[in-house]
Amino acid sequence: MVPKAPAHENAGMDHDPQLLGRVSTGILPPDIDVRAEISAGYEQFRSLADGAVPGYIPALATASPDAFGVCVAGVNGQIFARGDADVEFTIQSISKVFVFALVCDTLGPDEARRKLGVNSTGLPFDSVMGIELNADRTMNPMVNAGALATTSLVPGDTAYEKFDRISVALSRFAGRPLEVDETVYESECMTNFRNRGIAHLLNGYGRMYADPELATDVYTKQCALRITARDLAIMGATLADGGINPMTGERAVDADCCRRVLAVLATAGLYERSGDWLYDVGLPGKSGVSGGLVTISPGKGGVGTYSPLLDGAGNSVRGQRVTKFLSERLGLNLFASVPRLDPTPDVPISVSAR
Repeated sequence: MVPKAPAHENAGMDHDPQLLGRVSTGILPPDIDVRAEISAGYEQFRSLADGAVPGYIPALATASPDAFGVCVAGVNGQIFARGDADVEFTIQSISKVFVFALVCDTLGPDEARRKLGVNSTGLPFDSVMGIELNADRTMNPMVNAGALATTSLVPGDTAYEKFDRISVALSRFAGRPLEVDETVYESECMTNFRNRGIAHLLNGYGRMYADPELATDVYTKQCALRITARDLAIMGATLADGGINPMTGERAVDADCCRRVLAVLATAGLYERSGDWLYDVGLPGKSGVSGGLVTISPGKGGVGTYSPLLDGAGNSVRGQRVTKFLSERLGLNLFASVPRLDPTPDVPISVSAR
């Protein structure tokens, strides 16, 4: 990759940058600052004990509640990590992001939207009510119903062919081969009755595009791929840089597809808490029940975190807190902007009476 030309967002300004704060335009702050802020965030939240390790999937219930890793990957290939950033866990629902990217890239954004839907439900991730309330019976690719439909659209006539396409695609995002945790996969196969029911309900409405049992099995297996917080940061940075993996230089998906994926993430990535997340953090992100969280700052990079203590909506507590911290300290929030330093004099505005 050709490195991007450096251009600090406050270049040419006479005011103290500390007073201005960093904003979403420009590039990541200097490496020394990024490293310091990650360390500060890690230390601030490593002792936070809010939340609980999920117990409804037996293989995930054994995760250490003390595990906590943070990683930031820049679009120019920088990597900054603290804590358990290289501890493996299963990707779970975060796989939805990258399988949707694969399907969007395969079918095109318009066809993907027609078949899957893109609107937030405001309901829990495994809601059946959302299907019944939607006249089109579509959901969005970030909740389980939409994700099952998305997996059913992956090219391939057999479960093996579909999963192979998924595994290759997600490995391209991570920049290394990803493998299935067979113990977690088998554990989830024993408990995925609700997802199987959702798949059959969608099939009855013509919103599954492969055999529902086959699609559920492939979806369960994609959720059992092993990744790390470092992988998530790199995968996020790949979406942040228009589909180019910053570590390998390989294109994972088309740039037009990336912006569509990020749009859906912004509105639905943290399920019924997505509005609060966007209000606080200002970035597209996606959580997983194993404790992973990936967040994307377009044009800058990705943040990956791991902590298995979850809130009531199934989102990592420490992951959310440290990501909010980094969004503010590193100027990642998409809705932050540089204040006008030399505003023109106020001009009276005439408003016609109605």
